[in-house]
Amino acid sequence: QSLPQQKLLTWLSVLECVEVFAEMGTARVWGEMGRWTIIVLIQLAKAIFRLLLLLWYKAGIQMSPPIVPLNREQQQPLHPQDTEDNSSGKDQTYVGRRSSRVVRSLQSTPSLQSRHWGSPQQREESQSRRAEEMNQPPTPLGLQETIAESLYVTRPLLHLLSLGVWGQRSWKPWLLSAVLDITSLSLLSDLKDLNRRERAELRRRTILLLYYLLRSPFYDRYSEGRILLLLRLLADYVPGVGFVTRPLMDYLPAWQKIYFYN
Repeated sequence: QSLPQQKLLTWLSVLECVEVFAEMGTARVWGEMGRWTIIVLIQLAKAIFRLLLLLWYKAGIQMSPPIVPLNREQQQPLHPQDTEDNSSGKDQTYVGRRSSRVVRSLQSTPSLQSRHWGSPQQREESQSRRAEEMNQPPTPLGLQETIAESLYVTRPLLHLLSLGVWGQRSWKPWLLSAVLDITSLSLLSDLKDLNRRERAELRRRTILLLYYLLRSPFYDRYSEGRILLLLRLLADYVPGVGFVTRPLMDYLPAWQKIYFYN
């Protein structure tokens, strides 16, 4: 990736990390008008960054999160003693004659801080497999797939625009957002040679369609009573579950207004 593309991914990750905090802080200081202003500005910036990555840098299907979190255990380099043993030709493992179990030899045991509980071959294979997955280029998108990804990127802006036109109680923004999501997924489903991260992203987007059950006005008219009834039954009749479900019932209205409107 080029340096400008890395910067775009970094700023996109920062926006996704702080957007809820910025929204709640702005609402506390400047009220509802300031809250919706910061929401529009953040979603507009995210859409611009994603469209630049899609159309200019040909980044393919947009991942979430934009930058993969670092797995420090898998990224940890081999112990210097292991490297010395490899160069000197010592065997790092011993295979049992009857059990065929692979164990580390005493000569190649690293220090406690850098010790891991797998064979060196397994660790090297996992590191090489992860590096190969990270270095896989994005799948090239045709015109149909580019339109589908553009629909997914601009859907939050179109949803906010429809909220401003028809209001938060109207079904039209809910239906428009759902149609755009389903259309984008159906157009992207024709892609065949996707890498592992892209397939996982499409599965994540499919699962997130369940969020429409928690979005207004569907939640206000249909889901709220049933979800609260289910949580209340679990709290009353299943021992120990009430420690989770009762706070969930208290916080669900606030979460629904913050995390599921967009």
